[in-house]
Amino acid sequence: MRELLAAREQWLTVFRLPAYAPDLNPAEGVWAHLKKTLANLAAGTTDQLAAHTRTRLKKMQYRPALLDGFIAETGPILTHHDRSPRSKDLSTGKKPS
Repeated sequence: MRELLAAREQWLTVFRLPAYAPDLNPAEGVWAHLKKTLANLAAGTTDQLAAHTRTRLKKMQYRPALLDGFIAETGPILTHHDRSPRSKDLSTGKKPS
């Protein structure tokens, strides 16, 4: 994994999280938002539900401000112009060795 991350250092920023920290996981916000958008949906089949879910996730993909909000909600301060250090352990605040 370290080799893979090192090879993509130019465009990939990694934040190392504690083993269990749902409040630091931006995916929790994504799923909460998705569930709200599906709340009043009456899908007839699981295939229809899966299609609606894929559509809504795809729409989120084109809303960078929304996605940035999910990350901001977790607490780390990110700036688009300065992405160093490339990797930071959020449980300790230090760059891994």
